[in-house]
Amino acid sequence: MRADRLLSLVLLLRNRGRMSATALARELEVSTRTVLRDVEALSAAGIPVYAERGRNGGFALLPGFTTDLTGLTVEEAKALLAAGAAATPAALGMAPAFASAMRKVLAAMPDTHRTAAARVAERVLVRQGGWFTDPAHDEHLGLIQQVVFAGRRLRLRYAGRDSESCWRTVDPIGLVNAGGRWYLVATHRGAERTHRLSRIQDVRELDEPARRAPVVDLAGVWDRRRSAFRALHESVAATVRVRAERRDDLVGSVLSTASETQADGWITLEVEFGDAAHAGGVLWMLGDDAELLGPEKLREGIRLRASGMVERHQAVRPASESG
Repeated sequence: MRADRLLSLVLLLRNRGRMSATALARELEVSTRTVLRDVEALSAAGIPVYAERGRNGGFALLPGFTTDLTGLTVEEAKALLAAGAAATPAALGMAPAFASAMRKVLAAMPDTHRTAAARVAERVLVRQGGWFTDPAHDEHLGLIQQVVFAGRRLRLRYAGRDSESCWRTVDPIGLVNAGGRWYLVATHRGAERTHRLSRIQDVRELDEPARRAPVVDLAGVWDRRRSAFRALHESVAATVRVRAERRDDLVGSVLSTASETQADGWITLEVEFGDAAHAGGVLWMLGDDAELLGPEKLREGIRLRASGMVERHQAVRPASESG
């Protein structure tokens, strides 16, 4: 059961200190990929697990973090398990159990470390709704998470959506997992900024304290930033027909859904896309399992894109070009 494995992982790190993903996988009798997913789930739940790079690196708990997890109930264990799922504990109806589990974790800590651990939990937020995007792996998550917890500044090389990559120094506010993607919320020259971790090309930790408030309403900051982002993009309403087994893939990729009808294994939904490009990307991802019924302007865009792909790939490339 995954809940038991998550608790075992925390206890291993508490009792043995820093451990590599390989060592954890061996102890838990799972793959290293599973260990990485579990570490991310614990981090999203507010347990201060961070990665240390280098030859002797590995995963560790924030210094001073200790807890006795033997008092968890079944429902609380389920809530911790849900922390690693695409849905939040609240969405699964487990918010009370999740909160109770976290209270037990905090209550078991020494007084001198409880406040620090609570502040760590404030710096991580998990939300179902992202900007427009799908899940992805972020190679710099471990280091960025450690710096956020430690309250230090970051020097990062970032490539914006429509701009060349450049170096910038930021003051981290917190990490947000939304729609399966990780975002760093930080201030740059005093202004709030949101950085998608998959667009961070390089990152360096600075030996300087972050210039940030000691207490943060990360949910409020995220909602404010997300609203500002969406206000710059004209959303597009559309009607989409999708196979029943791919419904969740569609719903998880759009901004919102309205009416929904089902017939013959297909579901027709009224949805909202961020813009035409967003609509094209989602429909392209779903392939033959979905059909855009309207508006006609969006359908024409899909047809043109498909025609261009067919034309580009129908001919066999000369050997001199394929090498």
